[in-house]
Amino acid sequence: MQIHFLPDNRTVELSAGESLLTAARRAGVELAAPCNGAGVCGKCLVRVAAGQSAPLGKSRHFAPAGSLLACETTAVSDLTVEIPRKKETGLQIHNHGATIEVELAPAIRKHYDGANTQIFAGAELLGTEAGDTTARVFGAVIDIGTTTLAVGIIDLLTGEEAAGATGLNPQTSYAQDVLGRIHFASGDGGLAILQSAVVAALNALIGEAADAAKIDTAQIYEAVVSGNTCMLQLALGLDPAPLGRHPYAPFFAGNETRPAAGLRIAPFGQIYAPPNIAGHIGADIVSGIVATDLAARRGTTLFVDIGTNGEMVVAQDGKMVGASTAAGPAFEGMNIACGMRAAAGAIERVNIEGENFQLRVIGDAPPVGICGSGLMDLVGELARCGVIDGGGRLGGNRDPNAYAAKILAERGRRVDGKARLTVADAVYLSQKDLRQVQLAKGAIRAGVDLLLKNAGVAAAAVDEVIIAGSFGYHLRAESLLNLGLLPRELAGKISFAGNTSKSGARLFLLNHAERARAAALARAVRAVNLAEDESFQTVFIAAMAFPAARE
Repeated sequence: MQIHFLPDNRTVELSAGESLLTAARRAGVELAAPCNGAGVCGKCLVRVAAGQSAPLGKSRHFAPAGSLLACETTAVSDLTVEIPRKKETGLQIHNHGATIEVELAPAIRKHYDGANTQIFAGAELLGTEAGDTTARVFGAVIDIGTTTLAVGIIDLLTGEEAAGATGLNPQTSYAQDVLGRIHFASGDGGLAILQSAVVAALNALIGEAADAAKIDTAQIYEAVVSGNTCMLQLALGLDPAPLGRHPYAPFFAGNETRPAAGLRIAPFGQIYAPPNIAGHIGADIVSGIVATDLAARRGTTLFVDIGTNGEMVVAQDGKMVGASTAAGPAFEGMNIACGMRAAAGAIERVNIEGENFQLRVIGDAPPVGICGSGLMDLVGELARCGVIDGGGRLGGNRDPNAYAAKILAERGRRVDGKARLTVADAVYLSQKDLRQVQLAKGAIRAGVDLLLKNAGVAAAAVDEVIIAGSFGYHLRAESLLNLGLLPRELAGKISFAGNTSKSGARLFLLNHAERARAAALARAVRAVNLAEDESFQTVFIAAMAFPAARE
């Protein structure tokens, strides 16, 4: 049978029993399915043109009337399907991070011989350009996050960033988190799909930044590409399957230079990928260690990159121990009924004063959803007020304080027998959403607790906490403590470093010697595999609990 997709106006053949999601992917139609067709995120909604034979699909309470989940719907005859798309505007992606200063000594240099300009990477001749082009020498720094992408074009003669651009990682349409990507890549053609998607998106961002900088992309001779281990392997077209099974060892150890085939820079350009520490402690963390000068800090510092994959390092006077946990997509607003990107209309801040909800919405627009930072604010505030109990149940406290009781009376309701809380006219938080947040925060907190235990450090003995990552930059310290994502003993010690994956990549671009230093630091980190810790499940269950109400 034939499935016709609107508004893309594409048609594809579909066999009996295959889903509409399969058809969309076969047709090359963009359709978000961050749970990779597991039927739990509710994001792959489609509409079927009126008057057609009803497709076969499962009913889900979060599917609006007239809509179906493409992953659980099969056609019984030829069908025209419309994919409703909301254009996301005003996306907030942090593009900068803390950094140190280094001497300007890039690998790339030029030499004019009186007729042509030779471009070298160290002692290696990369290529030749006609005439004298020595006044224009550029490189690119790229952070490939699980959810977002960030690009910067750097003038290698001055060390300054000429322009930057950010966007979403298109791989999120196929799977939201690392484990989902590994699973998708193992399917027929999955690896090629994910690689081509991210390379195309990066090329678009490089072009956008080059236009802003008023340079030709052919004048970019090297790109430093940072990211977690899985993201780098997908971008390079390397099978990430080993990352999904014991002993979680990557094919690619990093600290490697390769031809930049497929990337929109000089045709003879090259890419450098920083070293990994372990299978799930990637180059992004090594970049962060260098950018924050973590190994040189005195005392005890906890470095945490909060996202779909939580990676963390404890440094004690230069001695470092690292670990990672799979937090899942809840912090990015996925698998949440009203979750969305940090775009116009997303609630990004929540304060509860009395029974009043004070909301800050991106773009000063009417709220239509809630993004990750708003979600963490909201749940943290509800825990602080006693609206949710220690086990994460809405209204679960047997003897709620008057404060919590009033909020529940005004905003609480039950739909299909399940509790939910109204946040704004079009936005609510369900009990299922709370469970997703619990799982995510429990994973991060369990990782922190076990990492500190492995390092022999009590939480109270930590001198400083550095929260890294584009997502982490938008969080508030008090929300992290109210959630119980971090121990209360860390209050007053938390700072936010931003996108240190990108700022660390810039250091490797500007000073070639920093690459050898990064490799040595990566080797010096003692990696702890939390999956092999017999106490992990016990610690994880305890970490899911919310702190007692404080008001």
